[in-house]
This record gives sequence, structure tokens and C-alpha cells, in this order.
Amino acid sequence: MQLKGKTVLITGGASGIGLEAAKQFLANGANVIITGRNQIKLDEARKLYPAITTVKSDVSDAGDAQKLFKQVQQMGGIDILYNNAGVLTDPINLGMANSQHFEDAAYEMNVNYLGVIRLNNLFIDMLKSRKDSAIINTTSILSYVPALLEATYSASKVALQFYTKTLRKHLQILNSSVKVFELLPPLVATEMTAGRNDKKMTTEDLVKALIAGIKKDQLTIRAGDTKAVYILNRLFPTMTFGLINPKKSYAVLAS
Repeated sequence: MQLKGKTVLITGGASGIGLEAAKQFLANGANVIITGRNQIKLDEARKLYPAITTVKSDVSDAGDAQKLFKQVQQMGGIDILYNNAGVLTDPINLGMANSQHFEDAAYEMNVNYLGVIRLNNLFIDMLKSRKDSAIINTTSILSYVPALLEATYSASKVALQFYTKTLRKHLQILNSSVKVFELLPPLVATEMTAGRNDKKMTTEDLVKALIAGIKKDQLTIRAGDTKAVYILNRLFPTMTFGLINPKKSYAVLAS
């Protein structure tokens, strides 16, 4: 799939992976629209890359999603919907009675999973009407192996992975030309992971892998360490679980 001349909508595009994606899609000749909840960050992104269009919108809010769809319609529509927005709440011990845990889990599910379905449902007819179009869903390395400290986040991403695979097959059965890409990042250096000292992939390298995959019509894009974890988990699941969840994870839960 070629990107030159395409119009891309990137959710969560004002920082991190989304902002880097905006930069690289622009460099490949695409027109870029980004969304986010923080107007200040959107304004800063526009200063960095004046060619982008910004729209303040929260993917977890149904009213915002409807407004976003109408605005994009007025702009002439899109060819690619990149569902990049995601949230990670603070780790909470699942074995403890804590009402905040449920609220955090619901928030992660609303943004990371249900918000993607909402936008896909709104934009699918528009994408079907285009000659060459795509949906990109960002799941995670944790779609293969859950993290003890990120249990509900892992659950939201594996739900999105199953939905992505099913959506892809469903559209193929309908003979639709809409491609459905899945990007599976490892731990990436963003604001979300700023407090962690683990090995991290740069946003630049991650988005390079994404764009290379799109250009080759590689529908499943396992970036960085995700490739190794995918293979290891099929052969040695217990060992792979230990790699994702080192002993320090147990210490945090026990504290």
C-alpha cells in the first residue's frame, strides 16, 4: 500500500507514537489529521508540523466521536484510520479489594478497545468507498504474554487483537478492499513508560517498522522484541512468561 496522497487520521496523535507517526506519514507524502484530548499538546504538535490538521477529541466519548466523524467528512474524508490512542493505569494488586481497580480497568477498556470499535464503525463505510484504504490497530507485545503489573491493560490489548483478526477476516469475506493492519509494539520510550528502566524501542524505529509493513501489505507487524516473544511463547510459554514478568514484578505486588 502506497501512502503518497493518502489522508490519515491518527488518534492520540499529539505525543509519543502518534506524533512520530504524524511526522513519518507526512514525510511519505500523506495528509495527516491528528486527534487528542489535550488542546495544548495539539497546538504544540501543529507548531512542530504545520502541515498537520488537529482536532480535539476523546476516543472514549461517543459524542466526541460523532463530532470527529462529521468534521472529517467535511474535510473530504480519510483513506487510513490509525487507532493509536491508548492508556495505561497504575498497577493495582488484583488480589486486593479496591474499587479503583474496576474504574481503571473500565477506563482502559473504553479507550484501548471499545473506542477503537466505535471509530471503526463510524468510518467503515467511508473507508469502503475508497479504492485503497486501511485500518491500523495498535495492540501490544502483551497481547501474547500478559504482564502481572499491567493485567487489565494486557486484557484490553488481547481483546483488541482478537477483534482485529476477526474484523480483517470479516472484511475479506465481504470482498472489501479495506486492509486491516495490526501493529504489535514492545515496550516503547514514551511518556507512558517514562518511569521504567527496562529496554525500550524508540518511537522512530517503531513507526519505521509500521510504515515498512504497510508498504509491503504486511498485515501483522511485530516490531522489535515482539518478534522474539511471539516465537518463544509458542515454544516455551512458561519461560516467556518469566521474561515478561521478572522477579521484581512479584516484589512490587507483594509490597
